[in-house]
Amino acid sequence: MPCRGDSCLKTSVFWWIKRIMSLGMSQNTIQRSGTKVTFPLVWTNTCCSHPLYRQSELIEENNLGVKNAAQRKLYDELGIVAEDVPIDQFVPLGRILYKAPSDGKWGEHELDYLVFIVRDVALHPNPEEVADVKYVTKEQLKEIVRKADAGEDGIKLSPWFRLVVDNFLFDWWNKVENDTLSEAVNMSIHNLT
Repeated sequence: MPCRGDSCLKTSVFWWIKRIMSLGMSQNTIQRSGTKVTFPLVWTNTCCSHPLYRQSELIEENNLGVKNAAQRKLYDELGIVAEDVPIDQFVPLGRILYKAPSDGKWGEHELDYLVFIVRDVALHPNPEEVADVKYVTKEQLKEIVRKADAGEDGIKLSPWFRLVVDNFLFDWWNKVENDTLSEAVNMSIHNLT
């Protein structure tokens, strides 16, 4: 959740959020809408959101609340219907603690659940949430990261996505290809601040 000013980045208060990574035939990346308060028009993971304060999203057992929130938000942002992303197919892989300034006025300080799902789905992006969508291969994602690092083509990556790419994503991708994704599960909190 965005917080205003540097004070939110210096305090110990942080927000709980889930980040969804999805692989179908390739990694699904989105460009955030230009209307977003924090990190507008940057490229990021498939979907991000905060759980709502509702019973179905507060269930701790087997991370069911996080999975329910992920399913809801995939519909909200990308128009993916629940039947195409069954709850039992979501794999919570870990949690990260991170913080990042946005534009000098806003920033984020969050505990993120990293949730993975492998499905081929039809997308109907919500323009208030998503400016563009790309399916990329590992090599294409590496090239996008290189361009972002070099400042080429105006490509910018969200700070949380960059942390996930640098620390986890390619290993997870290999495990998906080898049908060993369950080996990657580590629900301890990775402090990446």
